[in-house]
Amino acid sequence: MTEKNFTPLYERLKSILQAHAGGLNELPGEGERYELTGPYLPKFKKDLWFGMVNTGKAYVSYHLMPVYMYPDLLDGASEALKKRMQGKSCFNFTKIDEPLFAELDELTRRSIERCVKEGILK
Repeated sequence: MTEKNFTPLYERLKSILQAHAGGLNELPGEGERYELTGPYLPKFKKDLWFGMVNTGKAYVSYHLMPVYMYPDLLDGASEALKKRMQGKSCFNFTKIDEPLFAELDELTRRSIERCVKEGILK
């Protein structure tokens, strides 16, 4: 069995998260791993972990922590996007899917807005 080349998929998902990085800390990781963190939150005694894109063996994951913190952000999300969810804040993809990526981009934008509204981000 040959291992898939997920680099184009990783780069596309990274571009979505990176487009919303203003005001957040970018943490490029080893290999195909990209993270965004926010400010230190005294309530949790650590920095806000906003999101991450990383490549695994079988798929590329897009983590978006605000949907865990505020599940109502998923109200109105398509069933197709919800089917990509693993857990409460992770979306897994095996191929580029522009309609779902447009929805994911909008969800990320609304997540930023919600964190600002809640006083977590400025």
